Amino acid sequence: MPYQFEELKKSCQAEWRAYIEHSFVQQLGDASLAPEAFQHYLKQDYLFLIQFARAFALAAYKSPTLSDLRQAKEGLQAIVDVELDLHISYCKEWGISEEELAHIPEARATLAYTRYVLDTGNRGDLLDLHVALSPCIVGYGEIANWLNRRSETIRGEKNPYDAWIAMYESDEFQQAMQAEIYWLDEQLADVSPSRFGQLTRIFSDATRLEIDFWEMGLKQCD
Repeated sequence: MPYQFEELKKSCQAEWRAYIEHSFVQQLGDASLAPEAFQHYLKQDYLFLIQFARAFALAAYKSPTLSDLRQAKEGLQAIVDVELDLHISYCKEWGISEEELAHIPEARATLAYTRYVLDTGNRGDLLDLHVALSPCIVGYGEIANWLNRRSETIRGEKNPYDAWIAMYESDEFQQAMQAEIYWLDEQLADVSPSRFGQLTRIFSDATRLEIDFWEMGLKQCD
């Protein structure tokens, strides 16, 4: 039977659940998250987006087909021309200036995660890179959906983090998530069991690093 993205999730089910249902996420959903923790996360997420853009530039270099090259170009363009500007505007709403963002040092969790993704992409092929990126691309969409299924989640003006949830439940992001899953399913269908084993290790590592990123935000670690 051909492999699919769902098998990657099942291969590290405990880690995936710990990531999707992390305390940071739960507190964000029920509006109990400390504002300072969210602000720290936002600052580091800005730095993460910059490295994420570099990962898509690497994906362009690694692309074996014109279709893959266009996909990488669209991802890079979306981050550089749209997402970073939106993130900067959102940070301003939380009292974080663009000048402050430009001088923030990367936290260890940010360094570990982003450099792992780039190193994985440099050492491997395009599929390796996409698998390393997938906990972020797919995970944030799943987190928004999980929060909306959770009875404790508060939506609307009573939750200062409602706009964050809305961003990842949006049709645009959900469509991007499904497109990534579709691409991964197509690629995974042709891999051997030993190759799939390699990919599950990458996926597990990236998921654990996502957990560390939440921990960094929650504990406001440098």
